[in-house]
Amino acid sequence: MDRRRFLSVGLLSTATVLASGMPAPSATAAPSRFGFTTGGGFSLDGAPFQIRSGEMHPARIPVPYWRHRIRMAKAMGLNTVAVYLMWNQLEERQGVFDFQTDQRDVAAFLRLCQDEDMWVLMRPGPYVCGEWDLGGLPPYLLAHADIKLRVGTRDDPRYMAAVARYIGEVAPRIRPLMVTNGGPILMVQIENEYGSYGRDSTYLAELLELWQDGGIEGPFYTQDGPAEVQRNRTVVTGGAIGLSGGTAASIDAVRRSFPTVPAFAGEVYPGWLTHWGDSTFQGEEKDISGTLRECMDRGLSFNIYMVHGGTNFGFTAGANADNASGNYQPDITSYDYNAPISEQGVATARYTKYRDLIAGYLPSPPPPVPDAVPTISRWEGADLLPVPYASLWDNLPAPLPAESTVLPRPMETYGQNSGLILYSRQLTGYSGGRLAIRWVHDYATVFLNGSYTGGLYRQTLPAGVAAALDIATANAPLTLATSSAIGKSPRLDILVEGLGRTNFGQALVDRKGILESVALQDAGPLTGELTGWQVTTLPLDDAYIAGLKPRISRPRRPGLFFRATVELTETGDTYIDLSGWTKGVVWVNGHNLGRYWDIGPQRRLYCPAHWLRQGGNEVLILDLHQVDPAPIGLHGRLADPPVPRTGWKVVHVDSQETVRENGAAINSIDGGRSTIWHTEWSAGSPPLPHEIQIDLGARYDVTSLSYLPRQDGNANGRIGGYEVFVSGTTTDWGSPVATGTFADTPTEKTVGFAPRTGRYLRLRALTEAGGRGPWTSAAGLSATGTPAA
Repeated sequence: MDRRRFLSVGLLSTATVLASGMPAPSATAAPSRFGFTTGGGFSLDGAPFQIRSGEMHPARIPVPYWRHRIRMAKAMGLNTVAVYLMWNQLEERQGVFDFQTDQRDVAAFLRLCQDEDMWVLMRPGPYVCGEWDLGGLPPYLLAHADIKLRVGTRDDPRYMAAVARYIGEVAPRIRPLMVTNGGPILMVQIENEYGSYGRDSTYLAELLELWQDGGIEGPFYTQDGPAEVQRNRTVVTGGAIGLSGGTAASIDAVRRSFPTVPAFAGEVYPGWLTHWGDSTFQGEEKDISGTLRECMDRGLSFNIYMVHGGTNFGFTAGANADNASGNYQPDITSYDYNAPISEQGVATARYTKYRDLIAGYLPSPPPPVPDAVPTISRWEGADLLPVPYASLWDNLPAPLPAESTVLPRPMETYGQNSGLILYSRQLTGYSGGRLAIRWVHDYATVFLNGSYTGGLYRQTLPAGVAAALDIATANAPLTLATSSAIGKSPRLDILVEGLGRTNFGQALVDRKGILESVALQDAGPLTGELTGWQVTTLPLDDAYIAGLKPRISRPRRPGLFFRATVELTETGDTYIDLSGWTKGVVWVNGHNLGRYWDIGPQRRLYCPAHWLRQGGNEVLILDLHQVDPAPIGLHGRLADPPVPRTGWKVVHVDSQETVRENGAAINSIDGGRSTIWHTEWSAGSPPLPHEIQIDLGARYDVTSLSYLPRQDGNANGRIGGYEVFVSGTTTDWGSPVATGTFADTPTEKTVGFAPRTGRYLRLRALTEAGGRGPWTSAAGLSATGTPAA
């Protein structure tokens, strides 16, 4: 077939004619001609065509909601959906492809787009970035110690052989769905943002040829930042250019550099990605109204990345790092992205704003906005307290053969993609010392004779978090317990969690586990590198979770699974609140919701309705640190807005120190971290419990309380046991909405609970966390919730 027929430049102007009146694709659509205009735009069957696209990834959306999310994009005034394919989801094991189970049936998603009269921009990689583990590349490639990624055959034939196998599987599945064959796919992207990684035009040409050999006739396009594409000339012959962070001005600039090549705003960012440890969810301040207005005024094509982000279920979230693999920043489980359509599929205020803007340019209004999926926001009754169910240590698989574990190696060496990996060894003649590892990727808990002795993390952590858990950060050595405390021949266990692999930049080769070596420092005769390891892989996959045996031989050893059985009379989408937990993973009825971590900002994990059932539901939590459970609850959204403190007043406090220090209760709600409320200690030290009562200024549906202990380094007065009340009156508080114990650390703690309506908030301090005296203090109190009806 003459490829040029479909890539030919038509004799069309750049008039701002919109495509709303163009024939829409259908399940039985006739082949169409999609091409480029002389003015740098696009045409469909001979008429100018504006691509108004929104990005969403079927891999991040529960299958029952695929059609709903596509309809949401259409109702926003869009006519196209941009779709990433995640290679490592489709080929988890080398040579074994799955295009059918769960969210992997890509052809089914594309047919739904066509059913809903939506066109498609196909973005199959092989590399996609996308804040997805390893940018979508399969981890089995990392089993080769000298592998090179994103290079042509001459630089690493192993990589390109794997790419050829992948494209060979994908091409015949999408070929019938190309626009030239009556399908919805307008263009296929070659690689992704290669200009930010390299400048080898032969690599891009080799990828293009693989797609063409697979029967994909095009058109094609590349995607890059404006500066990168101009500097590195990362385009393909006959292809268009998509611009990351594209605007009307950047389209103009690139077209001056490439006057014969069409260009469009291939990624317009309405929000942004969020890392673990960020102060808040990112992208809240973004507003793309100006970019959209300019594109609509001039008929320029665009793609909103993301119009709907979805969720990094399981272990699929990626990470960022600098090009030397430092400054590692793993991504949170939610990929809400502050997109116009929320993680749960709700139309946000910005959705309405952008919809109204786009609709003002269309000859007919977009279809009505689909109803949101119903949510449930509380259990039958109160929040639940899971119970210890099983120990990881009592559910260890058989270790790997000794001949393959003389030296500790990363999990990819052993064919493992994700989860945990355990390195164990007896330390005969042990006298103490420091544990030095090159290198921990990414988070390790360390045990001597089964007793927790600290941990290691490849990046920095808040000082209070690191101190409370004895975590050595930035791969610094960890000081171990002495032999007098632990014995002279203890078993050393290093349990390593692999977080997201780097998905952007030069540090893509990001293996997990222990990368090179383990050594002891200042350890007498054991000083030096340790060899002869026992290695156990723990991918925490479906088979492992299904086979858990309810055994706990040492209930105070961290590494416990906790279980709750939840009775529901109705199902709906929900978020499970993990505010009281430390770090781990959650499963609901066997489905892996993803990771949680108390460094935030995410404290709730999304659970779609179809993973729940009427009657009993199993919630399983693996926490790497906790041996005592905390309550869990349900909420209807990822996070609630803060209750503004402008109207707060202290209406009662049982005790405050104002003689020897300024410990007035008002200091706890003034927004400052250096001022504190401290109960009286200079004269009498009234006994516990202590309490503070706050008027919120109006009635709210309150969903959480956050408590910040004093921040001056003085540990005295940290609240331990607590009770939280919300009420419409200060004379009848009713039962507490939350009870528990705060950890003895300086970090902020958040207690989530089912929404409780009231104007007054009460915190009772039942104990002091460290048993240091009959006093309590607070540097800051805050709450989340929405105004009550």
